[in-house]
Amino acid sequence: MVAAPPTGQRRFVQLFHSAPLPLDGGGHFGPITIAYESWGQLNPAGSNAVLLLHGFSGDSHAAGPAEPGHPTPGWWEGLIGPGLPLDTNRFHVICPNAFGSCLGSTGPASLAHDGHPYGSRFPTITIRDMVAAEIALADALGIQRWHAVIGGSMGAMRALEWAISRPAAVHRLLLMASSAYASAEQIGLHAAQIRAIELDPNFRGGNYYNHPGQGPWRGLSLARSIARISYGCERELAKQFDRRAETDQEPPHHGRYAVEADLEQQGEEFAQRFDANSYIALTRAMSHHDVGRGRGGVAAALALIQARTQVVSIQSDRLFPPRLQLEMARGISSGVTYTSIDSRNGHDGFLTEHSQLAPVLRQTLG
Repeated sequence: MVAAPPTGQRRFVQLFHSAPLPLDGGGHFGPITIAYESWGQLNPAGSNAVLLLHGFSGDSHAAGPAEPGHPTPGWWEGLIGPGLPLDTNRFHVICPNAFGSCLGSTGPASLAHDGHPYGSRFPTITIRDMVAAEIALADALGIQRWHAVIGGSMGAMRALEWAISRPAAVHRLLLMASSAYASAEQIGLHAAQIRAIELDPNFRGGNYYNHPGQGPWRGLSLARSIARISYGCERELAKQFDRRAETDQEPPHHGRYAVEADLEQQGEEFAQRFDANSYIALTRAMSHHDVGRGRGGVAAALALIQARTQVVSIQSDRLFPPRLQLEMARGISSGVTYTSIDSRNGHDGFLTEHSQLAPVLRQTLG
């Protein structure tokens, strides 16, 4: 079990007390706590709010230093602040932690009514359920319309769902490194990661919280290694781990190549800060992503968008290849700009390529 982190700069809103949230897949769930952070001030007209939605393993700490409660600087540090592309002199930026996560908002590691973690009792949730919780958060904060909704990867899935389910509430939209539906390859990669966790003997069917230090960290570490390969690209690995240099000194150190050791180390570090059940819940939510479900197909769903939209591809992204963003862009009729950026970081380019993203952000925000 991942220990609850210090609150840091997070604030918390409790939702769905009297009436639980109707879940996309059936049933109800509540109450739900959503953690969020914000920067800048909401203007008197309430017209300058920007909703920033993090990727799979991110949280509400998009900007700010490392400190108690935040072991690393914000994941978009350098893009958010006075005079920066997300200019907090102009905009009130809000970044919530996703429903189902283990980084502040209600998820499988949270305590149920009986005082024990939900564990295997946590329901299957979807991207639509995450957005329903964010809609309730916006209502609680008194925000009726977003100047912009911005997201990358899983965050872009949520941003897209916002623009489709609440088209009048989204004025501008930025979608980075994502898609309108989960591809077969993505679902297959997700399934392999989930299986790695569930096959760990310490997973105990998802009810491992009463066994401190004995959770499924090995399975989670392996799942993260699988994901890490899909997030990166061949060019990144080739530059960071020059195999030719290693093979000049056969056999490799301790019988392992440097890339093996690096993936293992990163996986183990990740397993120390993330909950395995949350990993499964969020991964399954991404597999279920399909904006066309129940709406007459993807084309009909995309036609609902009213926002002025920017779609961004990462040329080297093999998890969300550019064809998926082009498909989205071609289906949006409300006015769309498509941009492709280059990165040796593959899918993670939406987190790292600040110099290329800065003009896109400024154009999106107007």
